[in-house]
Amino acid sequence: MKTVYRFLVLFALIVAAIASYTYSSTTGLFIFVMLGFTFEAAFWLKVFPNKKKS
Repeated sequence: MKTVYRFLVLFALIVAAIASYTYSSTTGLFIFVMLGFTFEAAFWLKVFPNKKKS
């Protein structure tokens, strides 16, 4: 279940990033570029999480 949840979150983040970038290119609003960047950063941070050393 944890794996399915992880993939659903990753999918939602990348879709939100693409949607924000697309909307910003059609309207020209810079806030959506920043929003897309935030979603994309969250996506990449979820894909490669920090591993703590024991």
